[in-house]
Amino acid sequence: MQKLLLFVDKASTLAGHVTGWSILALTGLISWEVFSRYVLNVPHAWVLDAQIMLYGLLFMMAGAYTLAKGGHVRGDVLYGFFAPRTQATIDLVLYILFFLPGIFALSYAGWIFANESMAINEQTFSPEPLPLYPFKFVIPAAGFGLMLQGLVEIARCVICLRDGAWPSREEDVEEVDVDKLKEMVHVKDEDIAALDELVVKQEAHK
Repeated sequence: MQKLLLFVDKASTLAGHVTGWSILALTGLISWEVFSRYVLNVPHAWVLDAQIMLYGLLFMMAGAYTLAKGGHVRGDVLYGFFAPRTQATIDLVLYILFFLPGIFALSYAGWIFANESMAINEQTFSPEPLPLYPFKFVIPAAGFGLMLQGLVEIARCVICLRDGAWPSREEDVEEVDVDKLKEMVHVKDEDIAALDELVVKQEAHK
């Protein structure tokens, strides 16, 4: 079971990493358009639509990745003080009552909207229109990824209720941990204190 959960975590992480490259594409597109518009005096009407689509791709496809890393907004002020089983109970109830119905509705409606858009060859409202239906298929794709990752999180809740501890997750880039950083560079608290004392002495002699 744990291997299956970590496999889905890896899939969500991979999707997040791949679509994360859209940031570079978005940055390059905006930079090029600014140069083209203000230096070459050749603006392009379709660039704004492309920017919105790239940002939408990044935003939508990051959902499953963020869920896999436990990065979605939560009331940690209270939640963090609860025992693991209490946390799992709260999460399980919220997943079943709110998450699953909402994500199912997103995926189902998104699939219908995307197919209807493709059937009419929907385009953006622009002097230089772009096809819109490929972007609309991102909605059900993101919904499917979230649903799959949500089922994994529900399984984790059940395991936590059984064992009294949260199962492990797929690791990824995290915020800087000062203690781990000091271990990596072999710096001790005494060394930092000695350096601070040296700086204070040097300042006193000035």
